[in-house]
Amino acid sequence: MAVVVRAGAAPLWWLGVVAAGAGAFVPGLTGLRIGALGGAALFLVAAALVTLTRRGRYRALARAAARAGRHDVLQDRAVTARNWRRAHRWWLLLAFLAALGSALAAPAAAGMVLAGCGVGLWLKAAWIGRLERADEVLLWVRVDWLRKGAGRPAGRAVKAYRTTGIAAGDAAPGGARRRLTTAA
Repeated sequence: MAVVVRAGAAPLWWLGVVAAGAGAFVPGLTGLRIGALGGAALFLVAAALVTLTRRGRYRALARAAARAGRHDVLQDRAVTARNWRRAHRWWLLLAFLAALGSALAAPAAAGMVLAGCGVGLWLKAAWIGRLERADEVLLWVRVDWLRKGAGRPAGRAVKAYRTTGIAAGDAAPGGARRRLTTAA
């Protein structure tokens, strides 16, 4: 489940960094200094908002999680991330173009907001990973509850989470790629 949250972090971060970097070369209406300082403040606000939004819903769904059954369909980490990115590619492109266009008014500010949203998603996935480690389970969302193969892990369609052992699947707690250790 944290994989779905984490899937948008990297694209938002990199698109935001590129848009902010490109915006730094445009003088803009407010000037580079005001745009960059305003963008830095908005970066912090966006990261905090994305990190803290819907924590109660995530916590409630995690508490009510049931053990995954034999007939529950659970996806691999790579498939989930790919589906999220495909389902949101046009929104990501529009956000990137809007951030580039807004550099004419406030250089680098909108790009820094995009980067802040990416950092916020990464922080939320790390928080979910701490919940998973505390209970020693991995939280999953059934594939049929994710709309269009990507979805929202705390949306209305999600009735409850499923749990498996911490070693199940190819994702570590928090949605990161599992690192395999070999005995030497």
